[in-house]
Amino acid sequence: MIAEQYAYFPALNATLNGTSAALLLTGRYFISRKRILAHRACMLGAVIASSLFLGCYLYFHYHVGNILFLGTGWIRPVYFSILISHILLAIIIVPLVIVTLIRGLAGRYRMHRAVARWTWPLWMYVSITGVVVYFMLYHWFPHS
Repeated sequence: MIAEQYAYFPALNATLNGTSAALLLTGRYFISRKRILAHRACMLGAVIASSLFLGCYLYFHYHVGNILFLGTGWIRPVYFSILISHILLAIIIVPLVIVTLIRGLAGRYRMHRAVARWTWPLWMYVSITGVVVYFMLYHWFPHS
């Protein structure tokens, strides 16, 4: 059971992940329309949302520890496949986001696009699977 003072963190973390995904999608739309300033604002917002998520996630798990998944049967390997891919790609995405951000802000657009082609789909996957993991842990297969 999660202590009351930490109980809001899972929903907050899912909201931050969902916000990041929405900003990533919107930012991609804007750049496809050559709206560079709107794209930049969305992507900076996604960086902020993802950074806040990471800080809140680490704080929560430092104080609460691991949360066990209670699903049984076929859903267990599905959950752990999603979770493991989410964690591995979340580790990989941090330096990719930093490089992509630096190149974009520095105006090195050709190099920015080259790495953004990898960064964007991985970051989107991490953001969306973060929300899926939240629903699986706290709504679809919750603790009593």
